[in-house]
Amino acid sequence: MAIYGFARTADDLADEGDAPAPQRLADLSAYRADLVSIENRRSPSQRWSHVFRPLSDAIERTRLPVSLLHDLLSAFEQDVVKTRYTDRAELLDYCRRSANPVGRLLLHLYGVNDSASLGRSDAICSALQLINFWQDLSIDTERGRLYVPQVDMDAHGVSQQQLLERQDSAAVRKLISEVTAWARALMMQGAPLVHRVPGRGGWELRLVVQGGLRIIDKIERMDHAALRQRPRIVKMDAPLMLWRAAGMRPTKKAPTREIA
Repeated sequence: MAIYGFARTADDLADEGDAPAPQRLADLSAYRADLVSIENRRSPSQRWSHVFRPLSDAIERTRLPVSLLHDLLSAFEQDVVKTRYTDRAELLDYCRRSANPVGRLLLHLYGVNDSASLGRSDAICSALQLINFWQDLSIDTERGRLYVPQVDMDAHGVSQQQLLERQDSAAVRKLISEVTAWARALMMQGAPLVHRVPGRGGWELRLVVQGGLRIIDKIERMDHAALRQRPRIVKMDAPLMLWRAAGMRPTKKAPTREIA
């Protein structure tokens, strides 16, 4: 809960309301200063004491790697000033800071820290971030944000203007098909992690994985018309997701090739 409170508040500072960019960056800078304070065992300011006092206790009790919290703030700061991405490597670097730290923090709480598990966690978290981008394509473009890499747009002859104006076409749908396939491959690369996380956490992770894959299923079922409609998980999806989660079995040989 302390990790969630920290990340949720920072995300709201970066993305909610109508504050201008300089104010958002100033708020995030002050927020980072409070993180540095508790990192050095000093009292945070009163502004976000409801966030940083529980977080300070969690850091003390569980020895959370604070560098991962700084990575999250770096991504939130980037959200304020950057709305375009050149290639997949650049987008994955954003995911490395915006999504992957959450998975690594949770693995830390479960005492899972081997390199293979961390790599699979990164794959799942990056996949979830990408899936969220493709799920929210119709929303982000209305706000002037484009997470589809420029090189992928170029490969399909699709312009930024077409996406920003939500001009659906066969080329746009092929583009969405390709980036959702990329996200699916990343998710499958990380999926064996569900067998490494013990107890309830492992079962929750199964549902996280299946939830992401279900969104991709829905994008595919609508013939990749994500510019026109936002797919979402509904109650009727629960039985299928539970069945698929229960059916996840360890593979004899996990994939080793990194997908980018």
